[in-house]
Amino acid sequence: MATGAVPASFMGLKSRERGLGFVQSMDFVRVSDLQRVKFRRTKVLVISNQSSGSEIAELQPTSEGSPLLVPRQKYCESIHKTVRRKTRTVMVGNVAMGSEHPIRVQTMTTTDTKDVNATVEQVMRIADMGADLVRITVQGKREADACYEIKNSLVQKNYNIPLVADIHFAPSVAMRVAECFDKIRVNPGNFADRRAQFETLEYTEDDYQKELEHIEQVFSPLVEKCKKYGGAMRIGTNHGSLSDRIMSYYGDSPRGMVESAFEFARICRKLDYHNFVFSMKASNPVVMVQAYRLLVAEMNVQGWDYPLHLGVTEAGEGEDGRMKSAIGIGTLLQDGLGDTIRVSLTEPPEEEIDPCKRLANLGMRAAELQRGVAPFEEKHRHYFDFQRRTGQLPIQKEGEEVDYRGVLHRDGSVLMSVSLDQLKTPELLYRSLAAKLVVGMPFKDLATVDSILLRELPPADDNDARLALKRLIDISMGVITPLSEQLTKRLPNAMALVNLKELSTGAYKLLPEGTRLVVSVRGDERYEDLEILKNVDATMLLHDLPYTEDKISRVHAARRLFEYLSENALNCPVIHHIPFPNGTHRDDLVIGAGSNAGALLVDGLGDGILLEAPDQDFDFLRNTSFNLLQGCRMRNTKTEYISCPSCGRTLFDLQEISAEIREKTSHLPGVSIAIMGCIVNGPGEMADADFGYVGGAPGKIDLYVGKTVVKRAIEMERATDALIQLIKDHGRWVDPPAEE
Repeated sequence: MATGAVPASFMGLKSRERGLGFVQSMDFVRVSDLQRVKFRRTKVLVISNQSSGSEIAELQPTSEGSPLLVPRQKYCESIHKTVRRKTRTVMVGNVAMGSEHPIRVQTMTTTDTKDVNATVEQVMRIADMGADLVRITVQGKREADACYEIKNSLVQKNYNIPLVADIHFAPSVAMRVAECFDKIRVNPGNFADRRAQFETLEYTEDDYQKELEHIEQVFSPLVEKCKKYGGAMRIGTNHGSLSDRIMSYYGDSPRGMVESAFEFARICRKLDYHNFVFSMKASNPVVMVQAYRLLVAEMNVQGWDYPLHLGVTEAGEGEDGRMKSAIGIGTLLQDGLGDTIRVSLTEPPEEEIDPCKRLANLGMRAAELQRGVAPFEEKHRHYFDFQRRTGQLPIQKEGEEVDYRGVLHRDGSVLMSVSLDQLKTPELLYRSLAAKLVVGMPFKDLATVDSILLRELPPADDNDARLALKRLIDISMGVITPLSEQLTKRLPNAMALVNLKELSTGAYKLLPEGTRLVVSVRGDERYEDLEILKNVDATMLLHDLPYTEDKISRVHAARRLFEYLSENALNCPVIHHIPFPNGTHRDDLVIGAGSNAGALLVDGLGDGILLEAPDQDFDFLRNTSFNLLQGCRMRNTKTEYISCPSCGRTLFDLQEISAEIREKTSHLPGVSIAIMGCIVNGPGEMADADFGYVGGAPGKIDLYVGKTVVKRAIEMERATDALIQLIKDHGRWVDPPAEE
């Protein structure tokens, strides 16, 4: 990309050839091509920016104190602390949404919208749980007619919670329900375009323009109606339902998601309608995060300030669903993005509100405290595309008695903290670490813990405990123990945990020569204190910041650390070590891990996870750790499910069928299965899945391979077995392991 520079003191740019604007508050400039632009009496060069694949440019000093500005991408208010993005206020009924208001929580009903009583009862339960607004699917005229009764019934019962109509494929239905509901959600991928056939189409500029004119013709009446009735709108792009036109022009990508929404937003703005919010949902948290960042960066270019609705769609159920949502939503909240959120779970909608509130509170508190670190320059993190920083895995050294190459895993490592009490029952410990047992001896398996942290070593004369540790070391499981323990009760071939102070004093030199070192760092240290890392051959770093820190942000401290490592060409692996205090609620632990470690792993920053919570179940911590790595698209250790949360369109009991499919297929790591209640997002979201189980009609199931339907109208009673046969036919099935 061509770049130019302008004096840092400039206030604006003008061009006679074509309109060129500069939004002073955002420090952005956008132009259509490389050209000389007059600034006062000086001509300067500005960056190239093509309409079909625009770049985003923030102008910043070339170096500290420099009078010249150069382009730099920007998607949040601050890279070194959580500062909530400033937005306009959007009114949804009596609820104000935007940066001057609390982060709003919401969910969606699962009842048949035509069943007025059932829908009203469910909305009341949701409101009683503390939701700020509720979405209801409205797929046809009969459902739209029922919406009037639903609204009136709720008002009569003194429930004034704003109602949102979820619209797909039906502009006329949206027009009708806009007169009684407080907000309309439109999907740009299918509101005016036909259902995607996943065909690559060739467009001339004229063809493309004609389609945009068609969208404007179809969408404008709804905009005018929302203006008339004071209604709000969400322009909600789904990765799974982009139109063929958008995918042909921009690809099945975050860029396409943003442009799809912008086509509709430009119509709103042309009609002077601004009471709308954006969303960029995907079932893949990495894609979701990239899309929202790109959306905000593009809005900054335009000088737009519309609020954001955050969500990971088809997240699933239980810990899996909570983890995926925490990774996607929590990552953005840490950067001050998001004004309303929904945690989509394959559970009753009222069950979504509690984890949703926990996430919202996490984001609000981080912004209120402006958690962060001292300002630093960030040059190496990739905001809009995933590029993993892969740490150098351990290499076997000459003379070492054991194999250290297995103490970390190339796709992401799981470390666990083990107590002395656990060493008293070695076989139980081996099972807890997910090791295979053969005649009582442990062996590593697909999802076995890679290394353990032992804060206290057993006494030298505790032969049983030390034998148990030796057997773990012999299978290339790392054993990490504090320097003080290793100096006083040495365990052969264990790795010593040291901090920067112990490195600087040289205390570690008292260890036998060749002892492997694991270095604990906070990430907010002075750069001078980090210099010692250049002279130490560390097997790994543990990024360890107390969870109770109020002002220091774990995410920003880690980004600062990774920036230092990249700038100094230090490629040692980094493990995210999060010690949770006693009494931490399970959902808070999942959300905390996803929001703090996940926010880094989705940017490719980090090589593994170590979660500590002394009062939590060991298996729960291990499973949560592997769920985190899988949710960040790193290490697959079990079947991946893309499962929609159900709504009024769902054509079967999603929770029951989902449980049945999971029970029979959960032993297939590397296989991804989509379980979708209807066709709205089905084929598109299944781009991320190998196989799909989709409601095609009442009592009938369609089966997919990728985006392609391969079997239609299967009786529901036979559909799960047919899915298993489909997996077998494609060579992806293995029989479940026999019980030991």
